Amino acid sequence: MSRSVLLQLARDSIQEVFQAQITIDRESLLKEHPLLAQKIPTTVQILLDKELKGSYSSTNNKLIENIILSAKKAAFEDKESSILTTSEYLHCEIKILLETQEGVISEIDPAIIQDS
Repeated sequence: MSRSVLLQLARDSIQEVFQAQITIDRESLLKEHPLLAQKIPTTVQILLDKELKGSYSSTNNKLIENIILSAKKAAFEDKESSILTTSEYLHCEIKILLETQEGVISEIDPAIIQDS
């Protein structure tokens, strides 16, 4: 099963920090997915064992920037929890909440490595 563009963008954002390099091609993504250029308030939550590990909301940017910023801050700068480790990243779920005019839309990406 393939990930949605939004969930893949959140995962890629966190991986950029682990890899210490910029890998997201924003221009290509914006051309391929024009919705990413709209201003949509966004929250990214990181869940570990169904418990909230980190969360961050961003409202003032394009959707692409809101997801990138929120994913990185939820993973590495949440004041309520410790920095996400590589092992936790592989076992965490990522949830994206979009505040649209029609209401809140949410998606959850399952853990990369799922415990049996």
